[in-house]
Amino acid sequence: MSEPTIEVLRAGALTTVQDLGRPGWAHLGVPRSGALDPGALRLANRLVGNPESAAGLEITLTGCDLRPTRATTVAVVGAEVDVRVGTRPGDTGRPLAVPGGAVLRIGPARRGLRSWLAVAGGIAVTPVLGSRATDTLAGLGPAPLRDGDLLPMGAPAGPPAPVDVTVPVVPPAELHLAVRPGPRHDWFTPAALDRLFGTAYEVSPLSNRVGARLTGTPLPRAMSGELPSEGIVLGAVQVPADGQPLIFLADHPTTGGYPVIAVVDDVTPLAQARPGTTVTFHGSER
Repeated sequence: MSEPTIEVLRAGALTTVQDLGRPGWAHLGVPRSGALDPGALRLANRLVGNPESAAGLEITLTGCDLRPTRATTVAVVGAEVDVRVGTRPGDTGRPLAVPGGAVLRIGPARRGLRSWLAVAGGIAVTPVLGSRATDTLAGLGPAPLRDGDLLPMGAPAGPPAPVDVTVPVVPPAELHLAVRPGPRHDWFTPAALDRLFGTAYEVSPLSNRVGARLTGTPLPRAMSGELPSEGIVLGAVQVPADGQPLIFLADHPTTGGYPVIAVVDDVTPLAQARPGTTVTFHGSER
């Protein structure tokens, strides 16, 4: 008997395999990667009876269509989307039974940007450096999904959670992000820091899993020299030559050559930030 798989009928804009990432590899220059909203993936896994660390799918904006070869249980959490199992509508935020050979359709996001899909037993692709996560920048893990791909399904670890519904988190129209000073904040003028905390920015359409690019008032530098490449952490707010801030996310590079003016305490809200979402910054003490 062949191993059970999930056939990718429609991969959508960007669908990747994600788990909780690659912790413990920073000393070797390996970024963590993993789900942009780890809490959402943990919830989806609990709903289908998986360990929280099991690999699932992170689905961006346009949705995807899948067909498992065996009967399974799935859960979809995150963005506001329509879910259908064959011709039957399904709910987000609760376990859904999917018969073998039935088509699971996850529609485009009406609110928010990303959804996370857990499948009983998890997506059993081969781990790389201790994780099954796709890193879109470094090329670690499986490639982003394409139409026709087959994903191996693991053996179910436990029964689905006995819940009828979970409370969805509605993405806010405006994000207020707490930051602390970055290692190169002294490379910027006092006016730049005033602008960072006193003006609003918008998420650019050029954003992705590597970083959220922002557009708005440029941040002027006090030092115009070149900065040698140095380590970059999750949430670093780097300012390229155009003065527009860039917040690094899960697939961020290991080094960068532009100064880091600040570091965001929690980047999770950016996982659902569509282009045009307003972003403001405030100090961590607030």
